[in-house]
Amino acid sequence: MNQQSNNKTREIEVTADDLPLHCPTPAMLLWNSHPRVFLPIEATGEALCPYCGTHYTLKGGAVAGHH
Repeated sequence: MNQQSNNKTREIEVTADDLPLHCPTPAMLLWNSHPRVFLPIEATGEALCPYCGTHYTLKGGAVAGHH
């Protein structure tokens, strides 16, 4: 059975404490998630997950000099 569900765009705001950022995040259900992918959000302050389309925004904007 091939059941499709609606793709709902998600907007998630993260902080510097959430870095390095990866999707799915620890708050997401893992049993139905895609493989973990790390997202480079530090330079631009925004990242888009290539698997699920979740848009992440870094609260406070880009991080200068983050190691």
